[in-house]
Amino acid sequence: MPAAEDDELVSFAADELVYLEREDRVIASGNVILRRADQVLTADQILWDRRARTVEAIGQVRIGDSRGNVAVADRLTLGDDLRDGAIANLLVVLADGGRLAARNASRMGTESRLERAIYSPCQVLDDAGCPQQPLWAVRAVRVRHDSAEGRVHYRQARFLVLGVPMIGLPTFSHPDSALRNQSGLLSPDLRISNELGFEVAVPYYWAISPNRDLTTTARIYSRENPLLDLEYRHLLTAGPVRARLAATWSEGRVFNENFQIISSGREALRGLVEANGRVQHQDGWGSTFSARLTNDRTFPGRYELTYDTTLRTTFALERQTNTLYIGARGWYFQDLAPAAVAAEVPTVLPLLDLSWRAPGRPLGGRVRVDANALSLFREDGQDMNRVLAQAQWERLFTTAMGHRVTVSGLVRADGYHVEDSAFADNPAYAGADGLEGRIVPLIAIDWQWPLVGPLGAGTQNLTPRIQFVASTFSGNDKIPNEDSRAIELEDTNLFAFNRFPGFDRWEGGARLAYGLSWDWARPGIALAADIGQSFRFAPQASPFPVGTGLEDRMSDIVGRFTLRAGRFGALTQRIRLDKDDLTVRRSELDLSFGTDRTFATIGYLRFNRDSALEDLADQEELRFGTQVALFRYWSAFASMILDLTSRAEEPTTVNDGFQPIRHRVGFIYTDECFDFRFTWRRNYVDNLNAPRGNSFSFSFRLTNLGR
Repeated sequence: MPAAEDDELVSFAADELVYLEREDRVIASGNVILRRADQVLTADQILWDRRARTVEAIGQVRIGDSRGNVAVADRLTLGDDLRDGAIANLLVVLADGGRLAARNASRMGTESRLERAIYSPCQVLDDAGCPQQPLWAVRAVRVRHDSAEGRVHYRQARFLVLGVPMIGLPTFSHPDSALRNQSGLLSPDLRISNELGFEVAVPYYWAISPNRDLTTTARIYSRENPLLDLEYRHLLTAGPVRARLAATWSEGRVFNENFQIISSGREALRGLVEANGRVQHQDGWGSTFSARLTNDRTFPGRYELTYDTTLRTTFALERQTNTLYIGARGWYFQDLAPAAVAAEVPTVLPLLDLSWRAPGRPLGGRVRVDANALSLFREDGQDMNRVLAQAQWERLFTTAMGHRVTVSGLVRADGYHVEDSAFADNPAYAGADGLEGRIVPLIAIDWQWPLVGPLGAGTQNLTPRIQFVASTFSGNDKIPNEDSRAIELEDTNLFAFNRFPGFDRWEGGARLAYGLSWDWARPGIALAADIGQSFRFAPQASPFPVGTGLEDRMSDIVGRFTLRAGRFGALTQRIRLDKDDLTVRRSELDLSFGTDRTFATIGYLRFNRDSALEDLADQEELRFGTQVALFRYWSAFASMILDLTSRAEEPTTVNDGFQPIRHRVGFIYTDECFDFRFTWRRNYVDNLNAPRGNSFSFSFRLTNLGR
């Protein structure tokens, strides 16, 4: 059967094929498969009348399209292009599992019209194979499904729950697949809280184009003015971009002298702007940005949009090759805390970084050059400008016995210009007005000896390590401290050349750091442990504050233990022990275990640093979370944070040693056509963005009716 075009070719496969030449008819019987273009038709028997240009399929008829939709019928009559015709006892199985059924239907091209039809994505058979009412369904007098448009349209419809009519719907439509990027209403959310009262959130999704969309959510409250929430997403060729605006017109809130929130009595536009994105430019350049800004410091917490009390806005322009990194950044902060003074909050612009790895191997080693420049200013406070550059050489020697010896040399030059140091937020962090500088050379030798061998059913690796570092004592006294404040000895910085974070503080003198690493692994399980300590030779006063574990010549002992049991769970314990009496100064435990549906996480931290610095306050906290699969479709979840800090540990705390901070408890029901979630959240203490009290939230989603 020749054809002029490929899409006119028809192929048959059947147990028996009969061609009636006089009538010009083809009769195919037994497991018949007919293919034409992207259409596939199967049936017990197919009668193809070539003169009338009709195809009649009888018995267990199935016809599918390229989108994955399948029509099932007892009897079907179509044109020989398999596009137009009449269908009896039709069942349309959509690509995502939803089903449309009707006694009679017709098909024209990509469009199917059904009379007195019913739609549901829910199961209609129970586990024993017996018929059951679907959890929900839509019954309509007329239904139109356009597979090219990807949408199902209803006329004179009723929404049924377990077969009982609940709501009349004169006309509506929805996508025929959850994967469709189509405009429409999304599932609403319901919430009850002490601050906002009863909340209804109704989102509308606008598919502007395949790579752009806008979600507009109207949030209506019983105790506050309504809120408009807009979220825009755009997938550019160069990368993704997202922006959000949440705004309302309402009275303001201010803090009184007791830091309580009261009404200001003045109505105005109040909002929160969020944006983030990553864009790739030409010649290897790329930029990332993240913005969070508000024109009312009480607005984000009042409308429970975020629990953060500091909003950060940053932009970075970067370029990285195999040997070169260049970065330019800027930072802007908004401190929403009641006692915060906006004029004292710093702005960083610009922050420049450069790192270059030189080609070749001078003296058999590697050379890297780094540079940094920063300008930090406040409207009312200490301002600082910094420029520094350093060059580092490093060479690795490996002996025949497997010893690994790394020799390093470094020289760094810093220049600072400081203004208004008398107004620093803490005298300990103040510099001296005017120009200051320092030059710091450093040499280091690092020895490691990995010892690998079998142990039981696995393989172990035992590595002793000793590091010697020597550098000049350089004056930190006249240098401001803006980025080296959060210092504490950990397993991660024990062998660092400078154990201060950032650049503003430098650890001089000669010291020895030593430790032992061990790991063992076999299929399905892995163990690792590290322990170490350091000793400073110089008798000069320590540059480190009390409570960091580095304030004396002999440091505290730090360690880490890790256990991984395949996909079932993981445990990590970090610890710092006092060098004199092995008192636990810092303990952090993270434990997670479970399966995809039932799992739990536990976290515990204890800081016992006995430091007078605000940045090194003592703290003890326990947090846990779990989700448990109760039945096939049901699961429950819970999480809680407990503050275990007592006044004996931290005099500034207002807690009694066992203070719940917040908890979250709820359950989830999810099946093939319905998702329902309930959450009870309680805040036990007042916080700017999380006031004391309860909140209850409800959300539900009907498959394919979300938009």
